[in-house]
Amino acid sequence: MNRRLIRPNLAEIRDSREREKERHESEKRKMHPPYDTHAENYYYLKQMNKKTKMAVAFADGQVIEGYIEWYDRNCFKLNRDDAPNLLVYKANIKYLYKTEDTKEEEEATKKSR
Repeated sequence: MNRRLIRPNLAEIRDSREREKERHESEKRKMHPPYDTHAENYYYLKQMNKKTKMAVAFADGQVIEGYIEWYDRNCFKLNRDDAPNLLVYKANIKYLYKTEDTKEEEEATKKSR
């Protein structure tokens, strides 16, 4: 009975390891940072819980004040004391800010004069 020794081809093994290593490196390079940092969610939740009076400045220059009741990805509901509540689409907002902060700044400037 003749037994034959079977040897693997070392070049093929080396090539397959190099290809696998390159594939893992390319996968690492393709990792993108997360799209959503959840900072906006945190901000809205904080203002909703404190019932902070907010001013919303629209792209056309109009400014409306109220409290944020709820929000989702595209819009939020703004409750107003003296007018009907509004559903505000975020795409139409230029910026928003707390009106309480501006009152405190005005008082501080009056005191310094």
